[in-house]
Amino acid sequence: MTKDEELARYMALIEQYKEQMNSLETQSSYVQAAIVDYSKAKMTLEQLSKADKNQEILLPIGGSTFINARAIDSSKALFDIGGGVVAEKTSDDAIKKIDERINGLEKTQERIITMMQNLQNEAAEVSAKAQKLLSEQQK
Repeated sequence: MTKDEELARYMALIEQYKEQMNSLETQSSYVQAAIVDYSKAKMTLEQLSKADKNQEILLPIGGSTFINARAIDSSKALFDIGGGVVAEKTSDDAIKKIDERINGLEKTQERIITMMQNLQNEAAEVSAKAQKLLSEQQK
């Protein structure tokens, strides 16, 4: 392989690393948004479980928007268990399930961050090799 071909290969690898990093950053953003969403749901459930029956409450509906509502029975929640199936759970059980999902998402986020760090390291190595090759060609 000639030095020009080797340099072209390094440049292509660097471009692939950039694309993979962009993809991982997007995934990381989605995971972080899901963590925030579940955290808000958990906080809402915790606050609702403290509400007295028929107490007026401000109910968050998303997008920093709230509606006036009355707490009729905050001891139970409808919880999506997957596949479009919803099950009734106690507030405590729903909070536990939310915590499990948050923990799973946080582990996924950690794996994404590790993958990003590995990609950055590999890209730095390839970039250093390309720089060395370029400097040798300029001599």
